[in-house]
Amino acid sequence: MTTSVVLETSLAGLPVRRGKVRDIYDLGDRLLLVSTDRISAFDWVLPTGIPEKGKVLTQIAAFWFDLLGEPNHLITTDVEQMGLGNNVDIAALAGRSTLCRKTEVVPIECVVRGYLAGSGWKEYKQSGTVCGIELPAGLTESAELPEPIFTPATKAEQGDHDENISFERMVDVVGREVSEELRRRSIDIFNRGSRYARERGIIIADTKFEFGSIDGELILIDEVLTPDSSRFWPVDRYEPGKGQPSFDKQFVRDWLLTTDWDRSSPPPAMPDDIVARTREKYVEAYERLTDRKFVSI
Repeated sequence: MTTSVVLETSLAGLPVRRGKVRDIYDLGDRLLLVSTDRISAFDWVLPTGIPEKGKVLTQIAAFWFDLLGEPNHLITTDVEQMGLGNNVDIAALAGRSTLCRKTEVVPIECVVRGYLAGSGWKEYKQSGTVCGIELPAGLTESAELPEPIFTPATKAEQGDHDENISFERMVDVVGREVSEELRRRSIDIFNRGSRYARERGIIIADTKFEFGSIDGELILIDEVLTPDSSRFWPVDRYEPGKGQPSFDKQFVRDWLLTTDWDRSSPPPAMPDDIVARTREKYVEAYERLTDRKFVSI
């Protein structure tokens, strides 16, 4: 690949917390989220990055924040408007940075599933349920559900699995009023986003949202409907009864399953062709959704 890969950022004098993909800088009442080109799978960050993946994710999320019209944390993605000072390498942050309002984060992953895939499919085969929600008998892998279901999870620390929980357990954690509002809004956002994406050739099979609170108002935070937080499938290749081709990092997971990696030791480096094809999938998702050509900023 000729395009450079950003696996880590550093801003002089600013403390940083590194997630699996983002570097998070605390600016007081604001946060600076920098999406690197790191990619994770099976709770490991791979040693090989995907060129410009962070820019694609940042721009897809900004597109959705604008389109959906939901209250959210976004201030700007224009690094020239962030007031970061003269000692900051603006070029290194361009296209992959989000300045946002700081919130009190709701400690729940708001997962919405519209299709039977992943851990949901595994559970359904065993018990006919997904996260304890009973579903009709006879569904096949990748089948569309009668209606989207809300399956919350606890937010994991780095390296740990998110844990699926019942809605009543969510109520115990954050209260009934907040739980019911987040369930309603998550399903509504999923439905609106799914309709839009389907018109552009993408099925959003499932996704997860995060919310935070400012002065008692619940707002969307983090990312929204990106290939890292969602399963994206091409409409024209959709065939229930088996796993689906995807625009998301499932492609990388599938490659890892062809190797002899044991998932308990550091993962192997990705070959150049897997890196290139993964980048193409992320870029294609951006271009389909936005009707714009991806341009490296």
